[in-house]
Amino acid sequence: MEGFKRHLIACSALLLLASAWSDQPVRSKAPQEAVEAWKDLRFGMFIHWGPVALTGHEIGWSRGSQTPIEEYDNLYKRFNPKNFDADEWVRVAKAAGMKYMVLTTKHHDGFCLWPSEYTDYDIGETPFKRDVVGELAEACRKGGIGFGTYYSVCDWWHPLYPKGGRAGSEDKPAGDMDKYIEYLQNQTAELIKNYGPLTTMWFDVPRDVKARHNEPTLEMMRKLQPNLVVNNRAYYDENVADYETPEQNLGIFNNKRPWETCMTIARQWAWKPNDPVKSLEQCLHGLIFSIGGDGNFLFNVGPNALGEIEPEQVARLKEMGEWISNYADGIHATRGGPFKPSGWGASTHKGKAIYLFIARWPANGIHTLPMTGKILKAENLSGKEATLKQTANGYELSVPAEDRDPIATVVKLTVDAPAGSIEPMDMGSVTGSLTFRKPSTASSVRWNQHDFQGPHQAFDDNPGSHWVPSGKQEEWLAVDLEKPQTVDRIKILQYAAYLKELSLQYEQDGEWKTIFSADEVTGDLEKPFSPVTAQKFRLLLKDGHTHLSEFQLYRNVP
Repeated sequence: MEGFKRHLIACSALLLLASAWSDQPVRSKAPQEAVEAWKDLRFGMFIHWGPVALTGHEIGWSRGSQTPIEEYDNLYKRFNPKNFDADEWVRVAKAAGMKYMVLTTKHHDGFCLWPSEYTDYDIGETPFKRDVVGELAEACRKGGIGFGTYYSVCDWWHPLYPKGGRAGSEDKPAGDMDKYIEYLQNQTAELIKNYGPLTTMWFDVPRDVKARHNEPTLEMMRKLQPNLVVNNRAYYDENVADYETPEQNLGIFNNKRPWETCMTIARQWAWKPNDPVKSLEQCLHGLIFSIGGDGNFLFNVGPNALGEIEPEQVARLKEMGEWISNYADGIHATRGGPFKPSGWGASTHKGKAIYLFIARWPANGIHTLPMTGKILKAENLSGKEATLKQTANGYELSVPAEDRDPIATVVKLTVDAPAGSIEPMDMGSVTGSLTFRKPSTASSVRWNQHDFQGPHQAFDDNPGSHWVPSGKQEEWLAVDLEKPQTVDRIKILQYAAYLKELSLQYEQDGEWKTIFSADEVTGDLEKPFSPVTAQKFRLLLKDGHTHLSEFQLYRNVP
C-alpha cells in the first residue's frame, strides 16, 4: 500500500486547486467544435481488459461472485500478457474501419493498466511491468486513430472508496468519499498529462458521487485539456456531460444531444472462452442504426490473458471493415437522418447527399420516402439499378432483388439543398404490425434511461433496439392501438432473455384478461390465438429478465 500512502502527500496541490474552483460550479462542456470532431469519428473500439482475463469471467462484477475477492485481488501477480502488441490492436481496429479506441484503464476492480504514481495496484507490479496505456496511446497516434481512456468512478478495491465487497454491496470501515475523490482527481490528471491529448474521458458507475465531488474534477480536466470530450457517467448531471451512453442498446434518433452506443461483439465485456460472436449482420446493423440515429458506435472486444484479441473477433471485425470500405462516404463524418431509423433501416447525410441504408423491404418491394424537397438523383451503391418515382406522398424507391445487399442496400440520394436543412421524418412500417409506433407504457425502465431503453423501443420494427425493464419480480409492457382492433397473432423478439412466465393480456372494462400464458420463455416467441378485439394489450412478465426488442400484434384472419 505504499503507493496509496504516496498519493495522500502528492495530491495536496491538486486538492488546493480543486478547492479554489469549487465555489464556481462547473456548467461548461467541451467546445462545440471538439464535440463535432468526436462525432465525425462515428465508429470506435472499446477494450475491456485486465488480470480478470485469467479467469474468463466478467471484469469487476465477478469479484466476490465467480471469483473470491482475495483471489481476484491477487490475479495481478500472475498477469503476464506476453503477446500484447499495441500496434496489432490498432491494425485490427483500422481494418474494421474504426477511427478511435477507448481502453479500460481502471475498471470497478481498481486495477490500473498504467504505472500510476498514486497506487501500487497497477501494471508495474505485475510480471509484465510494461505500460499498457502508454504503448497503446503511442500506437494509436502512429496509426492515426484517436485514443480515449475509460476510468471507473467507483473502485471496490480502494480502501477509501466507501463501498466494497461483491459489486459494492458492503460498506468499508475506512471509506471516505472526499479523500477518494482526491485519488480520482490525481489519476485522471495523470492520464491526461501522460497520455493525452485524449479523444475522450469515459467515466462509469458514479455511485454515491455528488456534484461537489466531480465538478472540480471536470474543471481540472478541462483546464489540462480544453477540448476534452467527457461522457455522462462522471456523475448524473447532463449539464456537464458532452454525450450520453446507451449500453448494449441502440439509441433513438437524437440530433440535439450527442450520444454513443457501447455494445459487445460477443456476450461478455471481458474475455470469455468460446463466447459466441455476433453475426456480421448484427454487427453492421449496430453501426448503421447508431449513426443513422446521429450517434457513435463503440464496439467492444475483450482480449485474452496473453494480450490477444480472439481470432474469431478479429475475423468479424475485418469483415465489417471490408463492407464499410464500400460505403465509407456514408459512414464517417456524416450526421444522422433525415429519414429516422426503424425497421426499414437508417439514413445519414453529408453536404447535399443522403445515404439510405435499407435493411428490410416491404412486401411490395417499394419504400415511400415522405419528403417534399427535390431529389435530383438516386444511385444504388450496392448494385446497378435503383428506380425513383415522385408521387403525391413523396418518392417511391425500388431496387431489384438481385441488386440488393443482404446486409443493407445503400442508395445515395442527391438533393438540391444541404441535407442537414431537411426536417427529420419517420418512415413507415415494414412488418405491418398493428403496434408500430403506437403509444406505449411500461412498469419500469432500467436506470430510468427512457430515451434509450424505454417501452417505445419495442414498437419500432427494429430488432436491434430494446425495452429493458429494471428487473423487478413482475414487469409489464402495454400498448394502446388507439382504437379497438382484432388481433390473432403475436410475435415477440428478445435478447438475453429468461422469463419464468409470460402472459398476453387485453383490457376489458378496466380489467386485464389473459389470452394465453407461456412458461420458461428464453427467446423469441410467435404464436397464433383465437381472435380478440380490444384497444389495449400488454405483456405480463414474471420472474426473469429480458431485453425485449419487439412486441408485435397482427390480424391474419379477415
